[in-house]
Amino acid sequence: MSTVRLAFSAAPQYVRTARLVAAAVARRAGVADDLLHDVRLAMGEACGRAVARHQRHELDALVQVEMTDDGPYTVRVTDAYDGGGSDNDDDGDAADQMAETVLAGLVDDLTVDGGEVRMSWPVRRRLAWR
Repeated sequence: MSTVRLAFSAAPQYVRTARLVAAAVARRAGVADDLLHDVRLAMGEACGRAVARHQRHELDALVQVEMTDDGPYTVRVTDAYDGGGSDNDDDGDAADQMAETVLAGLVDDLTVDGGEVRMSWPVRRRLAWR
């Protein structure tokens, strides 16, 4: 099992880097070439959602990303907003729902649990990490 972890400041310019890393790790894990575009788009959407949640709630914590290839290629994107406060964030809720709708169209195996987005794609072959 190989694991790649990435943490970045909640700024939109780092989402592109996360997308590139996710696609490279997916290719190396053996995700089919015709799914790599979906991986890039889903990673951009999940990371963009996390960045927006951090910015909306003025959080300084890093966005956390973990990619593993133990079985299917699995990506977890985690933000630091716990949502336990009593503030009403209708605009944020609508933005989160929109992101989740887009993700559902890109990822067959998707779980969204508060600040964690978990996505996975099947792999067809395993390549040794070098």
